[in-house]
Formats: sequence, structure tokens, C-alpha cells
Amino acid sequence: MELTLKNIKKEYGNKLVLDYVSISLKPGLYGLLGSNGSGKTTLFRIICGLMKPTQGAVFFNGKNIVNQAENFRDILGFLPQDFRYYRDFTARNFLLYIASLKGLSRKNASTTSDELLELVGLSAIKNKKIRKLSGGMKQRLGIAQALLNDPQVLVLDEPTVGLDPKERVKFRKLLSSLSKEKIILLSTHIVSDVESIADEILILKNGRLRDRGTVNQLVSEISDKVWECEVTECEANKLEETFLVSNRRQDGQHIVMRIVSEQAPISKASLVSPTLEDLYLYYFREEMQDEDTY
Repeated sequence: MELTLKNIKKEYGNKLVLDYVSISLKPGLYGLLGSNGSGKTTLFRIICGLMKPTQGAVFFNGKNIVNQAENFRDILGFLPQDFRYYRDFTARNFLLYIASLKGLSRKNASTTSDELLELVGLSAIKNKKIRKLSGGMKQRLGIAQALLNDPQVLVLDEPTVGLDPKERVKFRKLLSSLSKEKIILLSTHIVSDVESIADEILILKNGRLRDRGTVNQLVSEISDKVWECEVTECEANKLEETFLVSNRRQDGQHIVMRIVSEQAPISKASLVSPTLEDLYLYYFREEMQDEDTY
């Protein structure tokens, strides 16, 4: 099983959103990292056949998905970032409705819906109307609908939005168990959601696929660029004006700064092991600095 993107380019007028993205994916979990506007959602919509690329094509097992539209949809599960639902449906009836659209038999739809409600922890409120559910519950319902047809390709755009820390841990365990036999693509702003479970990380910046690899492979690229130092509050404030600060925490009378920099920020700074979050900050430091100016 293989999902292949060949030279995917997408333009909106004169704006280039995706710049010849090419990649091949086999079963496993892939974390897609990118800042707002990097092209993640556009890429996912093209993969799911909801949007046509300006150039290039998506292939599943060597066949263009355009030529196998219905068959590809049968093996696809998708949770969009702007997941929509019918407010007055109950959680269970909503899954039954989506199951019918996906072509499941009535018996299979009923059994599968109940199993998924149990899996995402919504069995107790399955007869409650969706408009009365919390944001986290609605998101879990969205995850359940994406799994209804037992998809071979699962595309999840910011799936952990609205989930509390405990729910995110359960979600990571679920995805980890599913990724052995599925191609799972997940985008998130919460780096910790993919750091421990992703087989590979994909970095999309300004519409281009800038890097891919395991977490260890990628963070090794900045092994000489992450520093820690213990400073006074006055020193900390000055460092924040000049350097990219990954973390700042109070430790007694001092402040411990974690800084991503090509060179030591001060003489008493020491190199420390980098994390995926450090790498994210390193890749997207320009965007973060632009945001800080507003």
C-alpha cells in the first residue's frame, strides 16, 4: 500500500500555496508540521480529492485518484479542521447517517457506530444532541466518523483541537495502534501530539516540503543550536529581545532560559539535547517573529 504525491502545485490567482510537493508514504503515522498558511490544509484537501491541484497528481497504489474517485473514497477517512455536524442529531444518529453515506449496511453501521462511540469514550452520551456536547466531545465524534469505514488512508487536520490532556493521551494511543496497517497523516500545532508516536515528521514551509525524517534524525540537525542558561530577570528580558526563546521558567531567584541559536547566547550557556518543539521553533522562527510584531 502506497500513497504518492507527484509535483503537487497549487495556486490561488498569483499566490503560490503549494510548490511542487512530492512524497511517497507507506503504512505508518506521519506528522505534518507547518505554521499557519504553510499549505497543510490545502495539501490535505488535494489528497482527499476535495480540491484539484494546479499541477501534479495524487496516486494510490500507482493509480491516479482522479480515475478511481469512488473506490478511493471507500478507503479514505478524513477529519477536516472545520468539522461540520448536524446540531440536532444525536451523536449515534450522526454516525449512522455518515455510515449510510459511506455505504455501510444498516447492521454494520449500527455495530460499527457503537464500537467507535465506545472507542472514543462517547457511549454514555450517544443519545445526546450534538449541540449540547462540549468542544472536546464534538472533536471525538469527528474522529469516530473518520474511522467508520475502517479506512486504509486516514487524514486528520488538527484533530486534537479542543481535547484536554487526558483525551490527547488516549488519542495518541489509538493512532499508534492504528498506524501499523494504515497510512495516517496528521497535522497539528501541538508538537507533543506527534513527537512520541510519529514514524516520520514532514515539515511544510511556504508551500514546500522542506524536510522529512524520524524525530531523532530531524532533531540531530540542531544538536549544536539549543542552549540553556540560568540568568537574572533583567538578563532574561534582554535575551528575549535578541534570541528565540523556547522556554522560560522560574527556578528560585533565577530564571532558566532555553534558547535556540546558532551561537551561544551568553558565555555561561550550555548545549542541551534538542526536542521536536525546538526544531519547530527553529524552522518557523521568521513567522513567529512576524507574529510578535503585531
